Amino acid sequence: MNPLDELKSLTSLFPEDNVLIKKAEHVPIALVPELYRTLLAHDHHMTVTMEEHHDCKVDVQILDRKEIDQFYCRKIILSKSGTEQVVQFGIVKFDFQYVTEAVKNEIMQGEIPLGRILINHNVLRHIHLGAILKITAGPVLAEYLQMETGEITYGRLATIFCNGQPAVDLLEIAK
Repeated sequence: MNPLDELKSLTSLFPEDNVLIKKAEHVPIALVPELYRTLLAHDHHMTVTMEEHHDCKVDVQILDRKEIDQFYCRKIILSKSGTEQVVQFGIVKFDFQYVTEAVKNEIMQGEIPLGRILINHNVLRHIHLGAILKITAGPVLAEYLQMETGEITYGRLATIFCNGQPAVDLLEIAK
């Protein structure tokens, strides 16, 4: 799927009254600023990457969630643990048929970031980086990421394979 179509597919799971993303473009990794390349252009969980970059644990806050057919979808922010400082916005579409009931239940509780849960439960996983996006924040994303409307940031589209199956589609936008 074209990266911008995939972006639209994920963002349409949670339609906003206002604009989430003003503009997005698929960019080659070589054109991504070094900071964002380090944060996004890898095949690791963003939870671990954000914790290493910020030298602290991160907390998850679920902004919205819903179930659509066999998929559990949620819109989240990650913040530095114990603070209001947001470091990432994300949308997750998870097919639970590829994980145990214990993993599903912990994800549904919404208290621990997804990557940490999969690591803690030793779920055999592989993360496929789909695309890096240059994003101009709309009013909603700007509010979530505590930035100005129109400010530029970067994000990624990725798929997490659990036990060899494509279980999770992700949009992850770094601040």
